[in-house]
Amino acid sequence: MTKICIHCFVSGKVQGVFFRRETQKLAVRLALTGWVRNTEDGRVETVLCGEQESVNKLVRWLSEGPPTAAVSGVEKHSIPYQSFSVFDIT
Repeated sequence: MTKICIHCFVSGKVQGVFFRRETQKLAVRLALTGWVRNTEDGRVETVLCGEQESVNKLVRWLSEGPPTAAVSGVEKHSIPYQSFSVFDIT
Protein backbone atom coordinates (compact mmCIF):
# COMPACT_ATOMS: atom_id res chain seq x y z
CA MET A 1 0.00 0.00 0.00
CA THR A 2 1.10 3.54 -0.73
CA LYS A 3 1.94 5.93 2.11
CA ILE A 4 1.40 9.65 1.55
CA CYS A 5 1.28 12.96 3.41
CA ILE A 6 -1.19 15.77 2.81
CA HIS A 7 -0.86 19.31 4.24
CA CYS A 8 -4.25 21.02 4.70
CA PHE A 9 -5.67 24.36 5.78
CA VAL A 10 -9.35 24.33 6.77
CA SER A 11 -11.30 27.62 6.67
CA GLY A 12 -14.61 28.68 8.19
CA LYS A 13 -15.93 28.38 11.73
CA VAL A 14 -13.32 25.80 12.71
CA GLN A 15 -11.82 27.10 15.95
CA GLY A 16 -13.53 26.64 19.32
CA VAL A 17 -15.70 23.79 17.96
CA PHE A 18 -13.54 20.76 18.92
CA PHE A 19 -12.17 20.53 15.37
CA ARG A 20 -8.63 19.65 16.43
CA ARG A 21 -9.73 17.03 18.97
CA GLU A 22 -12.12 15.35 16.52
CA THR A 23 -9.45 15.40 13.80
CA GLN A 24 -7.02 13.71 16.18
CA LYS A 25 -9.58 11.07 17.22
CA LEU A 26 -10.34 10.14 13.62
CA ALA A 27 -6.66 10.18 12.66
CA VAL A 28 -5.85 7.74 15.46
CA ARG A 29 -8.73 5.45 14.41
CA LEU A 30 -7.39 5.51 10.84
CA ALA A 31 -3.81 4.80 12.04
CA LEU A 32 -2.51 8.14 10.69
CA THR A 33 0.34 10.20 12.08
CA GLY A 34 1.05 13.92 11.89
CA TRP A 35 -0.37 16.93 13.68
CA VAL A 36 -3.18 19.51 13.80
CA ARG A 37 -3.17 23.07 15.13
CA ASN A 38 -5.06 26.38 15.07
CA THR A 39 -3.54 29.20 13.06
CA GLU A 40 -3.53 32.87 14.02
CA ASP A 41 -5.77 33.72 11.04
CA GLY A 42 -8.61 31.50 12.30
CA ARG A 43 -7.97 28.40 10.20
CA VAL A 44 -7.00 24.89 11.24
CA GLU A 45 -3.79 23.47 9.76
CA THR A 46 -2.98 19.77 9.65
CA VAL A 47 -0.47 17.31 8.23
CA LEU A 48 -1.87 13.81 7.67
CA CYS A 49 0.47 10.89 6.93
CA GLY A 50 -0.26 7.24 6.37
CA GLU A 51 -1.94 4.84 3.98
CA GLN A 52 -3.41 6.71 1.01
CA GLU A 53 -6.97 5.44 1.52
CA SER A 54 -7.00 6.47 5.19
CA VAL A 55 -5.52 9.90 4.46
CA ASN A 56 -8.15 10.47 1.77
CA LYS A 57 -10.94 9.52 4.21
CA LEU A 58 -9.76 12.10 6.72
CA VAL A 59 -9.31 14.77 4.02
CA ARG A 60 -12.95 14.17 2.96
CA TRP A 61 -14.05 14.46 6.60
CA LEU A 62 -12.23 17.82 6.90
CA SER A 63 -14.68 19.35 4.43
CA GLU A 64 -17.47 18.85 6.99
CA GLY A 65 -15.72 18.57 10.34
CA PRO A 66 -17.55 18.04 13.62
CA PRO A 67 -21.26 18.99 13.86
CA THR A 68 -20.53 22.38 15.47
CA ALA A 69 -18.15 23.47 12.68
CA ALA A 70 -19.02 25.38 9.50
CA VAL A 71 -16.29 24.60 6.97
CA SER A 72 -16.06 27.01 4.05
CA GLY A 73 -13.04 25.47 2.34
CA VAL A 74 -10.15 23.02 2.48
CA GLU A 75 -6.84 23.84 0.82
CA LYS A 76 -4.72 20.72 0.41
CA HIS A 77 -1.27 19.95 -0.96
CA SER A 78 0.70 16.73 -1.26
CA ILE A 79 4.02 16.87 0.54
CA PRO A 80 6.88 14.34 0.77
CA TYR A 81 6.12 11.45 3.12
CA GLN A 82 7.30 12.05 6.69
CA SER A 83 7.39 9.55 9.51
CA PHE A 84 5.79 10.88 12.70
CA SER A 85 5.42 8.65 15.77
CA VAL A 86 1.87 9.79 16.69
CA PHE A 87 -0.84 12.25 15.71
CA ASP A 88 -0.46 15.36 17.92
CA ILE A 89 -2.49 18.46 18.66
CA THR A 90 0.01 21.32 18.74
